[in-house]
Amino acid sequence: MKVKVSRKAHFNAAHRLFCADWSDEKNNTVFGKCNNPNFHGHNYELVVSVTGEIDAKTGFVMDMKVLKDLIKDKVEDALDHKNLNIEVPEFKDLNPTAENIAVVIWNKLRPHISASKELEVVLFETPRNFVTYSG
Repeated sequence: MKVKVSRKAHFNAAHRLFCADWSDEKNNTVFGKCNNPNFHGHNYELVVSVTGEIDAKTGFVMDMKVLKDLIKDKVEDALDHKNLNIEVPEFKDLNPTAENIAVVIWNKLRPHISASKELEVVLFETPRNFVTYSG
């Protein structure tokens, strides 16, 4: 029997969406306000879910304190109050869209969660715009 457990987290970050090899006009057309050369920020909401079998001894799919600490160490400490374009190495050559941020978060967490368990990341950029990545 598989069960999904989830942990919510939050971080604030600034970014700019643009392609360096495009003209300002094309960047403005494609990315609009998100292309602000002075950056703009979001209050990101994150839901990390782990799906797997319930351990017969502990009754856990995954110890939620372990998941909480992992999210703090690998995600919140790495992204919170950062300019993603400038301060986060993963976005040096990667546009920090919600889609790409979700994949980066998944990649940061995946090595630390048992391969026998499924990992899903849901990232809310705004209360109405969110992305889901499951690997």
